[in-house]
Amino acid sequence: QMQVVESGGGLVQAGDSLRLSCEASGRTINHRPMGWFRQSPGKEREFVAAISWNGGKTDYPDSVKGRFTISRDNVKNTLFLQMNSLRPEDTAVYYCALGYGMGPFRETRRYDYWGPGTQVTVSS
Repeated sequence: QMQVVESGGGLVQAGDSLRLSCEASGRTINHRPMGWFRQSPGKEREFVAAISWNGGKTDYPDSVKGRFTISRDNVKNTLFLQMNSLRPEDTAVYYCALGYGMGPFRETRRYDYWGPGTQVTVSS
């Protein structure tokens, strides 16, 4: 049974940095695209970052481009999201997702395993 679990969330001030981790168990993440999404109350789940199956390609929406960096360590079976220059509008629950195909993908339908999420709160 494949599982992914996020960690690293917390309460920070605007301008601070956080590094989220997503550890997979049950199967290897090798050859699988992965992504980060976020959701705040009353809003739909939003694409944050994605990485291709081999780490060769990444994708970000304009809202985080230049501030967030997605990376993966296939040996440790772990996905990361480095978040710099955080803003109050980045406040949300952040979800890690494991997909299928080559990627990177923005669509939630391309992912079949999701973590429970980790809360990130950015105060002004």
